[in-house]
Amino acid sequence: MLWRRTTQPILPPRHSPAPAGRYDLYPAYPLPERSHSERHLQQIGRGFAALAECLAGHPRIVIDGYGGVLWPVFRERLERALVALEVKASWLTVDQALKPEAEIARLVAPFLGDDPLFGTRFTGSLKDFFDQAKLKALRPGSGVSILYGTGAALAGWSEALLLYLDVPKNEIQYRARAGSIANLGRSSADDPKVMYKQCYFVDWVVLNRHKAELLPHLDLIVDAQNPDDPAFMTGERLRAGLERMAHTFFRARPWFEPGPWGGQWLKKTIPALAQDAPNYAWSFELITPENGLIFESASQRLEVSFDLLMYQNHRAVLGDSAERFGYDFPIRFDYLDTFEGGNLSLQCHPRADYIRQFGERFTQDETYYIMDAKPGAKVYLGFRDGIDPQGFEQALSGSLPLEVEAFVMTVPARQHALYLIPSGTIHCSGQDALVLEISATPYIFTFKLYDWLRPDLDGRPRPLNVARAMANLDFQRQGQRVHHELISQPRLLVSGPGWQVVHLPTHQEHFYDVHRLEFDKCLEVATEGSVHVLTLVAGEAVLLETGPGAQQLFSYAETFVVPAAANAYRLTNRGAVPAKVIKAFIKPGPQP
Repeated sequence: MLWRRTTQPILPPRHSPAPAGRYDLYPAYPLPERSHSERHLQQIGRGFAALAECLAGHPRIVIDGYGGVLWPVFRERLERALVALEVKASWLTVDQALKPEAEIARLVAPFLGDDPLFGTRFTGSLKDFFDQAKLKALRPGSGVSILYGTGAALAGWSEALLLYLDVPKNEIQYRARAGSIANLGRSSADDPKVMYKQCYFVDWVVLNRHKAELLPHLDLIVDAQNPDDPAFMTGERLRAGLERMAHTFFRARPWFEPGPWGGQWLKKTIPALAQDAPNYAWSFELITPENGLIFESASQRLEVSFDLLMYQNHRAVLGDSAERFGYDFPIRFDYLDTFEGGNLSLQCHPRADYIRQFGERFTQDETYYIMDAKPGAKVYLGFRDGIDPQGFEQALSGSLPLEVEAFVMTVPARQHALYLIPSGTIHCSGQDALVLEISATPYIFTFKLYDWLRPDLDGRPRPLNVARAMANLDFQRQGQRVHHELISQPRLLVSGPGWQVVHLPTHQEHFYDVHRLEFDKCLEVATEGSVHVLTLVAGEAVLLETGPGAQQLFSYAETFVVPAAANAYRLTNRGAVPAKVIKAFIKPGPQP
Protein backbone atom coordinates (compact mmCIF):
# COMPACT_ATOMS: atom_id res chain seq x y z
CA MET A 1 0.00 0.00 0.00
CA LEU A 2 1.33 3.43 -0.96
CA TRP A 3 0.50 5.32 2.22
CA ARG A 4 2.51 8.54 1.66
CA ARG A 5 3.56 10.55 -1.41
CA THR A 6 6.63 12.74 -1.01
CA THR A 7 10.37 12.76 -1.68
CA GLN A 8 11.02 13.48 2.01
CA PRO A 9 12.11 10.54 4.17
CA ILE A 10 10.20 9.65 7.29
CA LEU A 11 11.75 10.55 10.65
CA PRO A 12 14.55 8.02 11.26
CA PRO A 13 14.22 6.17 14.60
CA ARG A 14 17.88 6.88 15.33
CA HIS A 15 19.82 9.87 14.08
CA SER A 16 23.32 11.15 14.70
CA PRO A 17 23.34 14.91 15.15
CA ALA A 18 24.81 16.83 12.23
CA PRO A 19 28.39 18.06 12.75
CA ALA A 20 28.94 21.68 13.75
CA GLY A 21 28.19 24.01 10.90
CA ARG A 22 25.92 21.53 9.09
CA TYR A 23 22.15 21.97 9.12
CA ASP A 24 20.36 19.22 11.06
CA LEU A 25 17.10 18.00 9.51
CA TYR A 26 16.06 16.17 12.68
CA PRO A 27 16.84 18.34 15.73
CA ALA A 28 16.05 16.62 19.01
CA TYR A 29 15.62 17.70 22.61
CA PRO A 30 17.05 15.39 25.31
CA LEU A 31 14.48 14.08 27.75
CA PRO A 32 15.07 15.00 31.41
CA GLU A 33 17.12 12.60 33.47
CA ARG A 34 15.14 9.69 34.88
CA SER A 35 14.71 9.20 38.58
CA HIS A 36 17.14 6.80 40.27
CA SER A 37 14.51 4.07 40.43
CA GLU A 38 13.76 4.38 36.71
CA ARG A 39 17.27 4.43 35.29
CA HIS A 40 17.07 0.81 34.17
CA LEU A 41 14.01 1.62 32.02
CA GLN A 42 13.96 2.98 28.48
CA GLN A 43 12.46 6.46 28.24
CA ILE A 44 11.33 5.89 24.63
CA GLY A 45 10.00 2.49 23.62
CA ARG A 46 9.82 1.24 20.07
CA GLY A 47 7.81 -1.30 18.09
CA PHE A 48 4.52 -3.15 18.49
CA ALA A 49 5.99 -5.93 20.64
CA ALA A 50 7.25 -3.45 23.23
CA LEU A 51 4.00 -1.50 23.11
CA ALA A 52 1.97 -4.67 23.63
CA GLU A 53 4.02 -5.47 26.73
CA CYS A 54 3.02 -2.09 28.19
CA LEU A 55 -0.67 -2.85 27.56
CA ALA A 56 -0.69 -6.41 28.87
CA GLY A 57 -2.40 -6.65 32.24
CA HIS A 58 -4.79 -3.76 31.63
CA PRO A 59 -8.41 -4.90 31.22
CA ARG A 60 -9.61 -1.62 29.70
CA ILE A 61 -7.63 0.26 27.06
CA VAL A 62 -8.66 3.39 25.16
CA ILE A 63 -6.58 4.31 22.09
CA ASP A 64 -7.42 7.80 20.83
CA GLY A 65 -5.50 9.74 18.21
CA TYR A 66 -5.24 12.52 15.69
CA GLY A 67 -6.63 12.57 12.19
CA GLY A 68 -4.33 10.83 9.73
CA VAL A 69 -3.66 7.69 11.78
CA LEU A 70 -3.72 4.51 9.68
CA TRP A 71 -6.09 2.83 12.12
CA PRO A 72 -6.64 -0.54 10.35
CA VAL A 73 -2.89 -1.07 10.06
CA PHE A 74 -2.26 -0.07 13.68
CA ARG A 75 -4.99 -2.32 15.02
CA GLU A 76 -3.90 -5.35 12.98
CA ARG A 77 -0.26 -5.11 14.07
CA LEU A 78 -0.96 -4.36 17.72
CA GLU A 79 -3.51 -7.19 17.90
CA ARG A 80 -0.93 -9.60 16.48
CA ALA A 81 1.62 -8.45 19.10
CA LEU A 82 -0.92 -8.92 21.91
CA VAL A 83 -1.85 -12.40 20.72
CA ALA A 84 1.86 -13.28 20.81
CA LEU A 85 1.69 -12.42 24.52
CA GLU A 86 -1.43 -14.60 24.86
CA VAL A 87 -3.62 -11.53 25.38
CA LYS A 88 -6.99 -11.99 23.69
CA ALA A 89 -8.91 -8.72 23.51
CA SER A 90 -12.26 -7.63 22.17
CA TRP A 91 -11.85 -4.61 19.88
CA LEU A 92 -14.38 -1.83 19.41
CA THR A 93 -13.99 1.02 16.94
CA VAL A 94 -15.37 4.41 17.92
CA ASP A 95 -16.15 5.03 14.24
CA GLN A 96 -19.38 3.06 14.64
CA ALA A 97 -20.63 5.91 16.84
CA LEU A 98 -20.01 8.59 14.20
CA LYS A 99 -23.01 10.38 12.81
CA PRO A 100 -23.93 9.45 9.21
CA GLU A 101 -21.53 10.86 6.65
CA ALA A 102 -24.22 13.00 5.03
CA GLU A 103 -25.10 14.54 8.40
CA ILE A 104 -21.44 15.35 9.08
CA ALA A 105 -21.18 16.92 5.63
CA ARG A 106 -24.09 19.22 6.50
CA LEU A 107 -22.46 20.03 9.84
CA VAL A 108 -19.19 21.24 8.32
CA ALA A 109 -20.56 22.75 5.08
CA PRO A 110 -21.19 26.29 6.48
CA PHE A 111 -17.53 26.48 7.55
CA LEU A 112 -16.15 25.35 4.19
CA GLY A 113 -18.30 27.43 1.85
CA ASP A 114 -17.69 27.61 -1.90
CA ASP A 115 -14.25 29.25 -1.98
CA PRO A 116 -11.64 26.71 -3.17
CA LEU A 117 -9.09 27.88 -0.58
CA PHE A 118 -10.71 29.67 2.33
CA GLY A 119 -13.36 28.83 4.89
CA THR A 120 -14.13 29.74 8.50
CA ARG A 121 -12.82 28.03 11.62
CA PHE A 122 -15.29 25.50 13.00
CA THR A 123 -16.91 26.66 16.23
CA GLY A 124 -18.05 23.31 17.58
CA SER A 125 -16.26 20.36 19.17
CA LEU A 126 -15.33 16.80 18.30
CA LYS A 127 -18.43 15.58 20.16
CA ASP A 128 -20.57 17.15 17.43
CA PHE A 129 -19.40 14.44 15.01
CA PHE A 130 -20.74 11.61 17.16
CA ASP A 131 -24.15 10.19 17.99
CA GLN A 132 -24.14 10.48 21.78
CA ALA A 133 -26.44 7.48 22.32
CA LYS A 134 -24.20 5.27 20.18
CA LEU A 135 -21.14 6.60 21.98
CA LYS A 136 -22.60 5.66 25.38
CA ALA A 137 -23.44 2.20 24.06
CA LEU A 138 -19.75 1.43 23.47
CA ARG A 139 -19.11 -0.34 26.78
CA PRO A 140 -16.24 -2.64 27.76
CA GLY A 141 -16.86 -6.37 28.02
CA SER A 142 -15.90 -8.78 30.77
CA GLY A 143 -12.41 -9.54 29.46
CA VAL A 144 -9.77 -7.28 27.95
CA SER A 145 -11.55 -4.56 25.97
CA ILE A 146 -9.92 -2.07 23.61
CA LEU A 147 -11.76 0.95 22.23
CA TYR A 148 -9.85 2.67 19.44
CA GLY A 149 -10.13 5.45 16.89
CA THR A 150 -10.12 9.22 16.72
CA GLY A 151 -12.36 10.45 19.54
CA ALA A 152 -12.32 7.17 21.49
CA ALA A 153 -11.83 8.97 24.83
CA LEU A 154 -15.23 10.62 24.36
CA ALA A 155 -16.87 7.32 25.31
CA GLY A 156 -15.84 8.02 28.90
CA TRP A 157 -14.48 4.63 29.92
CA SER A 158 -13.44 4.87 33.56
CA GLU A 159 -10.21 3.36 34.91
CA ALA A 160 -8.94 2.70 31.39
CA LEU A 161 -5.36 3.00 30.19
CA LEU A 162 -5.34 6.01 27.82
CA LEU A 163 -3.11 6.06 24.75
CA TYR A 164 -2.89 8.85 22.20
CA LEU A 165 -1.53 8.37 18.68
CA ASP A 166 0.00 11.54 17.22
CA VAL A 167 0.88 12.12 13.55
CA PRO A 168 2.88 15.15 12.31
CA LYS A 169 0.87 17.44 10.08
CA ASN A 170 3.38 17.22 7.24
CA GLU A 171 2.90 13.43 7.29
CA ILE A 172 -0.87 13.94 7.25
CA GLN A 173 -0.45 15.95 4.04
CA TYR A 174 1.82 13.30 2.50
CA ARG A 175 -0.82 10.66 3.31
CA ALA A 176 -3.59 12.82 1.87
CA ARG A 177 -1.64 13.10 -1.38
CA ALA A 178 -1.42 9.31 -1.50
CA GLY A 179 -5.15 8.92 -0.76
CA SER A 180 -4.46 6.68 2.24
CA ILE A 181 -6.51 8.75 4.73
CA ALA A 182 -9.77 10.69 4.75
CA ASN A 183 -11.11 13.73 6.54
CA LEU A 184 -12.92 13.46 9.86
CA GLY A 185 -16.24 11.67 9.35
CA ARG A 186 -15.48 10.81 5.72
CA SER A 187 -15.17 7.26 4.41
CA SER A 188 -12.89 8.01 1.44
CA ALA A 189 -10.15 10.39 0.37
CA ASP A 190 -10.78 13.52 -1.68
CA ASP A 191 -8.54 15.82 -3.69
CA PRO A 192 -5.57 16.66 -1.42
CA LYS A 193 -6.21 20.41 -1.63
CA VAL A 194 -9.86 19.90 -0.69
CA MET A 195 -8.77 17.69 2.21
CA TYR A 196 -6.25 20.27 3.41
CA LYS A 197 -8.91 22.97 3.45
CA GLN A 198 -11.18 20.87 5.68
CA CYS A 199 -8.19 19.96 7.87
CA TYR A 200 -7.29 23.61 8.42
CA PHE A 201 -10.77 24.98 9.05
CA VAL A 202 -12.50 21.99 10.66
CA ASP A 203 -10.58 18.82 11.49
CA TRP A 204 -7.50 20.31 13.11
CA VAL A 205 -9.58 22.84 15.03
CA VAL A 206 -11.64 20.21 16.87
CA LEU A 207 -8.84 17.66 17.14
CA ASN A 208 -6.52 20.23 18.70
CA ARG A 209 -9.12 21.11 21.33
CA HIS A 210 -9.65 17.43 22.07
CA LYS A 211 -5.92 16.77 22.34
CA ALA A 212 -5.48 19.71 24.72
CA GLU A 213 -8.16 18.27 27.01
CA LEU A 214 -6.53 14.82 27.01
CA LEU A 215 -2.91 15.90 27.55
CA PRO A 216 -2.98 15.98 31.39
CA HIS A 217 -4.50 12.49 31.48
CA LEU A 218 -2.45 10.58 28.87
CA ASP A 219 -0.82 7.36 30.08
CA LEU A 220 1.10 6.79 26.82
CA ILE A 221 1.89 9.01 23.83
CA VAL A 222 2.59 7.19 20.55
CA ASP A 223 4.39 8.63 17.54
CA ALA A 224 2.44 6.89 14.77
CA GLN A 225 4.13 8.40 11.72
CA ASN A 226 5.88 5.11 10.92
CA PRO A 227 3.11 2.49 10.70
CA ASP A 228 5.67 -0.31 10.89
CA ASP A 229 7.60 0.94 13.89
CA PRO A 230 5.79 3.24 16.37
CA ALA A 231 7.71 5.03 19.11
CA PHE A 232 6.10 5.68 22.49
CA MET A 233 6.69 6.97 26.00
CA THR A 234 4.67 7.61 29.11
CA GLY A 235 2.50 10.69 29.45
CA GLU A 236 4.42 11.55 32.61
CA ARG A 237 7.72 11.69 30.72
CA LEU A 238 6.12 13.67 27.93
CA ARG A 239 4.79 16.29 30.32
CA ALA A 240 8.15 16.50 32.12
CA GLY A 241 9.94 16.95 28.80
CA LEU A 242 7.60 19.73 27.73
CA GLU A 243 8.04 21.44 31.11
CA ARG A 244 11.82 21.50 30.81
CA MET A 245 11.68 22.58 27.17
CA ALA A 246 9.40 25.52 28.07
CA HIS A 247 12.09 26.87 30.43
CA THR A 248 15.22 26.29 28.31
CA PHE A 249 15.07 26.16 24.49
CA PHE A 250 13.69 24.20 21.56
CA ARG A 251 14.06 23.85 17.83
CA ALA A 252 11.09 22.60 15.81
CA ARG A 253 11.59 19.93 13.18
CA PRO A 254 11.66 21.77 9.84
CA TRP A 255 10.02 20.47 6.71
CA PHE A 256 10.50 21.34 3.07
CA GLU A 257 8.26 21.63 0.03
CA PRO A 258 8.88 22.18 -3.69
CA GLY A 259 6.86 24.79 -5.57
CA PRO A 260 6.41 26.26 -9.05
CA TRP A 261 8.83 29.11 -8.29
CA GLY A 262 11.20 27.11 -6.08
CA GLY A 263 14.98 27.40 -6.18
CA GLN A 264 18.19 25.49 -5.57
CA TRP A 265 19.79 27.30 -2.60
CA LEU A 266 18.33 24.98 0.04
CA LYS A 267 19.28 21.84 -1.92
CA LYS A 268 22.87 23.01 -2.26
CA THR A 269 23.23 24.36 1.27
CA ILE A 270 21.58 21.37 2.97
CA PRO A 271 22.94 18.28 1.17
CA ALA A 272 21.09 15.95 3.56
CA LEU A 273 17.82 17.00 1.86
CA ALA A 274 16.31 14.63 -0.69
CA GLN A 275 18.06 15.67 -3.90
CA ASP A 276 15.46 14.15 -6.24
CA ALA A 277 13.00 16.99 -5.55
CA PRO A 278 12.84 19.41 -8.51
CA ASN A 279 13.43 22.34 -6.17
CA TYR A 280 12.60 23.61 -2.69
CA ALA A 281 10.34 26.63 -2.54
CA TRP A 282 9.79 26.60 1.23
CA SER A 283 11.54 25.53 4.37
CA PHE A 284 9.05 25.68 7.21
CA GLU A 285 11.44 26.46 10.04
CA LEU A 286 8.84 27.45 12.59
CA ILE A 287 5.26 27.17 11.38
CA THR A 288 3.93 26.13 14.73
CA PRO A 289 0.45 24.92 13.76
CA GLU A 290 2.19 22.28 11.62
CA ASN A 291 5.72 21.69 13.00
CA GLY A 292 6.67 18.91 15.34
CA LEU A 293 9.08 18.64 18.29
CA ILE A 294 11.42 15.65 18.61
CA PHE A 295 12.44 14.14 21.95
CA GLU A 296 15.47 11.90 22.30
CA SER A 297 16.70 9.38 24.85
CA ALA A 298 19.42 6.74 24.41
CA SER A 299 19.50 7.57 20.66
CA GLN A 300 15.79 6.76 20.28
CA ARG A 301 13.57 9.53 18.90
CA LEU A 302 9.90 10.38 19.18
CA GLU A 303 8.06 13.30 17.59
CA VAL A 304 5.01 15.09 18.97
CA SER A 305 3.06 18.04 17.60
CA PHE A 306 4.28 21.50 18.63
CA ASP A 307 0.89 22.48 20.02
CA LEU A 308 1.30 20.12 23.00
CA LEU A 309 3.99 22.47 24.31
CA MET A 310 1.61 25.41 24.11
CA TYR A 311 -1.32 23.56 25.69
CA GLN A 312 0.76 22.74 28.74
CA ASN A 313 3.22 25.65 28.95
CA HIS A 314 2.06 28.64 26.92
CA ARG A 315 2.61 31.04 29.83
CA ALA A 316 6.22 29.97 30.27
CA VAL A 317 6.85 30.12 26.52
CA LEU A 318 5.19 33.48 25.78
CA GLY A 319 5.72 35.36 29.03
CA ASP A 320 4.06 38.78 29.09
CA SER A 321 2.05 38.14 25.90
CA ALA A 322 0.52 34.83 27.05
CA GLU A 323 -2.89 36.38 27.74
CA ARG A 324 -2.97 37.98 24.30
CA PHE A 325 -2.04 34.94 22.23
CA GLY A 326 -3.17 32.04 24.41
CA TYR A 327 -2.21 28.72 22.82
CA ASP A 328 -1.23 30.42 19.53
CA PHE A 329 2.51 30.75 19.07
CA PRO A 330 2.61 34.17 17.40
CA ILE A 331 5.80 34.27 15.28
CA ARG A 332 6.58 32.28 12.13
CA PHE A 333 9.98 31.78 10.43
CA ASP A 334 10.34 30.18 7.01
CA TYR A 335 12.62 30.33 3.99
CA LEU A 336 11.52 31.28 0.48
CA ASP A 337 14.07 30.00 -2.04
CA THR A 338 14.06 31.50 -5.56
CA PHE A 339 17.74 30.89 -6.43
CA GLU A 340 17.71 29.78 -10.09
CA GLY A 341 13.93 29.67 -9.70
CA GLY A 342 11.21 32.21 -10.41
CA ASN A 343 9.35 35.11 -8.87
CA LEU A 344 6.77 34.39 -6.20
CA SER A 345 3.18 35.23 -7.07
CA LEU A 346 2.29 38.91 -6.78
CA GLN A 347 0.23 38.97 -3.58
CA CYS A 348 -1.04 40.67 -0.45
CA HIS A 349 -2.40 39.53 2.90
CA PRO A 350 -5.70 40.43 4.59
CA ARG A 351 -6.01 43.41 6.90
CA ALA A 352 -6.75 42.78 10.55
CA ASP A 353 -10.49 43.39 10.34
CA TYR A 354 -10.86 41.35 7.12
CA ILE A 355 -9.15 38.19 8.40
CA ARG A 356 -11.58 37.85 11.30
CA GLN A 357 -14.25 36.52 8.94
CA PHE A 358 -12.09 33.36 8.67
CA GLY A 359 -12.02 32.90 12.44
CA GLU A 360 -8.45 34.19 12.85
CA ARG A 361 -7.55 36.41 15.80
CA PHE A 362 -4.65 38.28 14.19
CA THR A 363 -3.40 38.76 10.66
CA GLN A 364 -0.45 37.81 8.51
CA ASP A 365 1.89 40.80 8.84
CA GLU A 366 5.24 39.86 7.32
CA THR A 367 8.83 40.95 6.77
CA TYR A 368 11.48 39.72 4.32
CA TYR A 369 15.03 39.36 5.67
CA ILE A 370 17.43 38.72 2.79
CA MET A 371 19.77 35.89 3.79
CA ASP A 372 21.44 35.68 0.39
CA ALA A 373 20.92 37.10 -3.07
CA LYS A 374 22.56 37.15 -6.48
CA PRO A 375 23.49 40.51 -8.04
CA GLY A 376 20.41 42.06 -9.61
CA ALA A 377 17.91 40.23 -7.37
CA LYS A 378 14.96 42.37 -6.31
CA VAL A 379 11.91 42.56 -4.11
CA TYR A 380 8.54 43.73 -5.47
CA LEU A 381 7.19 46.06 -2.79
CA GLY A 382 4.40 48.65 -2.91
CA PHE A 383 3.03 50.59 -5.88
CA ARG A 384 4.58 53.09 -8.23
CA ASP A 385 3.63 56.74 -7.83
CA GLY A 386 0.24 57.71 -9.20
CA ILE A 387 -1.19 54.19 -9.43
CA ASP A 388 -4.78 54.01 -10.67
CA PRO A 389 -6.52 51.20 -8.75
CA GLN A 390 -9.19 50.74 -11.42
CA GLY A 391 -6.61 50.61 -14.21
CA PHE A 392 -4.56 48.09 -12.22
CA GLU A 393 -7.57 45.84 -11.70
CA GLN A 394 -8.46 46.03 -15.40
CA ALA A 395 -4.89 45.10 -16.35
CA LEU A 396 -5.10 42.06 -14.05
CA SER A 397 -8.22 40.85 -15.85
CA GLY A 398 -6.48 40.87 -19.25
CA SER A 399 -5.28 37.66 -20.88
CA LEU A 400 -1.83 38.95 -21.87
CA PRO A 401 1.21 38.93 -19.57
CA LEU A 402 0.98 41.74 -17.04
CA GLU A 403 3.66 44.44 -17.16
CA VAL A 404 4.13 44.14 -13.41
CA GLU A 405 6.79 46.83 -13.08
CA ALA A 406 4.52 49.37 -14.72
CA PHE A 407 2.42 49.15 -11.53
CA VAL A 408 4.60 47.72 -8.76
CA MET A 409 7.85 49.13 -7.39
CA THR A 410 11.00 47.05 -7.14
CA VAL A 411 13.87 47.54 -4.71
CA PRO A 412 17.24 45.75 -4.69
CA ALA A 413 17.32 42.59 -2.59
CA ARG A 414 20.30 43.53 -0.40
CA GLN A 415 21.82 40.85 1.79
CA HIS A 416 20.92 41.35 5.48
CA ALA A 417 18.33 44.04 4.68
CA LEU A 418 14.82 43.83 6.16
CA TYR A 419 11.75 44.73 4.06
CA LEU A 420 8.46 45.41 5.83
CA ILE A 421 5.19 43.95 4.58
CA PRO A 422 2.26 44.93 6.81
CA SER A 423 -1.07 43.48 5.72
CA GLY A 424 -2.53 45.06 2.60
CA THR A 425 0.90 45.64 1.00
CA ILE A 426 1.44 44.34 -2.53
CA HIS A 427 4.68 42.34 -2.64
CA CYS A 428 6.65 39.31 -3.69
CA SER A 429 10.23 38.12 -3.79
CA GLY A 430 11.93 38.12 -7.16
CA GLN A 431 14.11 35.30 -8.41
CA ASP A 432 17.65 34.57 -7.18
CA ALA A 433 17.07 35.37 -3.50
CA LEU A 434 16.92 33.40 -0.28
CA VAL A 435 14.39 35.11 1.98
CA LEU A 436 14.02 34.48 5.68
CA GLU A 437 10.36 35.34 6.06
CA ILE A 438 9.61 36.61 9.57
CA SER A 439 5.89 36.83 10.05
CA ALA A 440 2.89 36.59 12.30
CA THR A 441 1.80 32.96 12.46
CA PRO A 442 -1.31 32.84 10.18
CA TYR A 443 0.07 31.29 7.02
CA ILE A 444 -2.47 30.34 4.35
CA PHE A 445 -4.09 33.73 3.75
CA THR A 446 -2.17 34.78 0.65
CA PHE A 447 -4.33 36.61 -1.88
CA LYS A 448 -2.66 36.12 -5.25
CA LEU A 449 -3.14 38.82 -7.88
CA TYR A 450 -0.83 37.52 -10.61
CA ASP A 451 1.25 34.38 -11.00
CA TRP A 452 3.20 34.97 -14.20
CA LEU A 453 0.83 32.69 -16.23
CA ARG A 454 2.44 29.51 -14.92
CA PRO A 455 0.85 26.26 -13.71
CA ASP A 456 1.37 24.57 -10.38
CA LEU A 457 3.68 21.54 -10.11
CA ASP A 458 0.68 19.32 -10.83
CA GLY A 459 0.08 21.17 -14.11
CA ARG A 460 -3.07 22.94 -12.96
CA PRO A 461 -3.52 26.73 -12.83
CA ARG A 462 -2.86 28.25 -9.42
CA PRO A 463 -6.03 29.96 -8.17
CA LEU A 464 -5.95 33.76 -8.03
CA ASN A 465 -7.78 35.88 -5.46
CA VAL A 466 -8.03 39.23 -7.23
CA ALA A 467 -11.32 40.34 -5.66
CA ARG A 468 -10.14 39.57 -2.12
CA ALA A 469 -6.79 41.24 -2.78
CA MET A 470 -8.40 44.39 -4.19
CA ALA A 471 -10.52 44.64 -1.04
CA ASN A 472 -7.36 44.67 1.08
CA LEU A 473 -4.68 46.49 -0.91
CA ASP A 474 -3.37 49.76 0.51
CA PHE A 475 -2.88 51.90 -2.59
CA GLN A 476 -1.34 54.67 -0.48
CA ARG A 477 1.84 52.60 -0.09
CA GLN A 478 3.51 53.90 -3.23
CA GLY A 479 6.53 55.85 -4.42
CA GLN A 480 8.68 57.50 -1.78
CA ARG A 481 6.43 56.22 0.97
CA VAL A 482 7.70 52.71 0.20
CA HIS A 483 11.30 53.79 0.83
CA HIS A 484 10.40 55.66 4.01
CA GLU A 485 7.93 53.20 5.50
CA LEU A 486 8.63 49.70 4.15
CA ILE A 487 12.42 49.42 4.17
CA SER A 488 13.79 49.04 7.68
CA GLN A 489 16.54 51.51 8.58
CA PRO A 490 19.06 49.75 10.86
CA ARG A 491 20.45 51.59 13.86
CA LEU A 492 22.97 50.61 16.49
CA LEU A 493 21.20 49.86 19.76
CA VAL A 494 24.07 48.95 22.08
CA SER A 495 27.64 47.71 21.68
CA GLY A 496 30.74 46.55 23.51
CA PRO A 497 34.15 45.06 22.71
CA GLY A 498 33.61 42.56 19.88
CA TRP A 499 29.81 42.74 19.87
CA GLN A 500 26.87 44.94 18.97
CA VAL A 501 23.08 44.77 18.80
CA VAL A 502 21.50 46.32 15.72
CA HIS A 503 17.82 47.28 15.75
CA LEU A 504 15.94 46.55 12.50
CA PRO A 505 12.72 48.43 13.24
CA THR A 506 9.51 46.85 11.99
CA HIS A 507 6.35 48.66 10.89
CA GLN A 508 4.07 50.21 13.50
CA GLU A 509 1.44 47.60 12.58
CA HIS A 510 3.79 44.70 13.38
CA PHE A 511 3.40 43.33 16.91
CA TYR A 512 6.91 41.87 16.76
CA ASP A 513 10.30 43.55 16.41
CA VAL A 514 13.69 42.43 15.10
CA HIS A 515 17.25 42.75 16.40
CA ARG A 516 20.46 41.46 14.85
CA LEU A 517 23.01 40.19 17.38
CA GLU A 518 26.56 40.50 16.02
CA PHE A 519 29.49 39.13 18.01
CA ASP A 520 32.99 37.72 17.66
CA LYS A 521 33.04 35.58 20.81
CA CYS A 522 29.96 35.63 23.01
CA LEU A 523 26.92 37.67 24.00
CA GLU A 524 24.56 37.66 26.99
CA VAL A 525 20.87 38.30 26.24
CA ALA A 526 17.85 38.77 28.54
CA THR A 527 14.40 37.66 27.37
CA GLU A 528 12.71 40.61 29.17
CA GLY A 529 9.34 38.88 29.30
CA SER A 530 9.14 37.81 25.63
CA VAL A 531 9.82 34.64 23.70
CA HIS A 532 12.83 35.01 21.36
CA VAL A 533 12.94 33.35 17.93
CA LEU A 534 16.48 33.22 16.54
CA THR A 535 18.30 32.22 13.36
CA LEU A 536 22.03 32.16 12.66
CA VAL A 537 22.18 34.24 9.46
CA ALA A 538 25.98 34.54 9.23
CA GLY A 539 28.71 32.39 10.71
CA GLU A 540 29.18 28.66 11.17
CA ALA A 541 27.68 27.70 14.54
CA VAL A 542 26.75 29.14 17.93
CA LEU A 543 26.43 27.48 21.31
CA LEU A 544 23.26 28.40 23.21
CA GLU A 545 23.26 28.12 27.02
CA THR A 546 20.09 28.81 28.98
CA GLY A 547 21.12 27.50 32.38
CA PRO A 548 23.00 24.67 34.09
CA GLY A 549 22.97 21.60 31.85
CA ALA A 550 20.83 23.29 29.20
CA GLN A 551 22.90 23.94 26.12
CA GLN A 552 22.76 23.16 22.41
CA LEU A 553 24.86 23.90 19.33
CA PHE A 554 23.03 25.51 16.40
CA SER A 555 24.40 25.80 12.89
CA TYR A 556 24.09 28.29 10.04
CA ALA A 557 20.49 28.80 8.86
CA GLU A 558 18.95 26.89 11.78
CA THR A 559 16.06 28.48 13.67
CA PHE A 560 15.66 27.99 17.40
CA VAL A 561 13.56 29.45 20.23
CA VAL A 562 14.32 30.65 23.75
CA PRO A 563 11.12 30.82 25.86
CA ALA A 564 10.41 33.86 27.98
CA ALA A 565 10.75 31.74 31.14
CA ALA A 566 14.43 31.10 30.39
CA ASN A 567 14.96 34.73 31.52
CA ALA A 568 18.48 34.97 30.07
CA TYR A 569 20.85 33.10 27.78
CA ARG A 570 24.38 33.16 26.41
CA LEU A 571 25.40 32.77 22.76
CA THR A 572 28.99 31.70 22.05
CA ASN A 573 30.44 31.85 18.55
CA ARG A 574 31.88 28.47 17.54
CA GLY A 575 33.02 29.56 14.09
CA ALA A 576 36.07 31.25 12.61
CA VAL A 577 34.16 34.33 11.41
CA PRO A 578 31.88 36.73 13.33
CA ALA A 579 28.37 35.45 14.03
CA LYS A 580 25.15 37.24 13.17
CA VAL A 581 21.92 36.06 14.77
CA ILE A 582 18.50 37.46 13.93
CA LYS A 583 16.20 37.75 16.94
CA ALA A 584 12.45 38.34 16.66
CA PHE A 585 10.39 39.07 19.77
CA ILE A 586 7.09 40.57 20.89
CA LYS A 587 7.19 44.35 21.23
CA PRO A 588 7.01 45.40 24.89
CA GLY A 589 4.22 47.51 26.26
CA PRO A 590 0.46 47.18 26.63
CA GLN A 591 -1.03 44.32 24.63
CA PRO A 592 -4.12 45.20 22.56
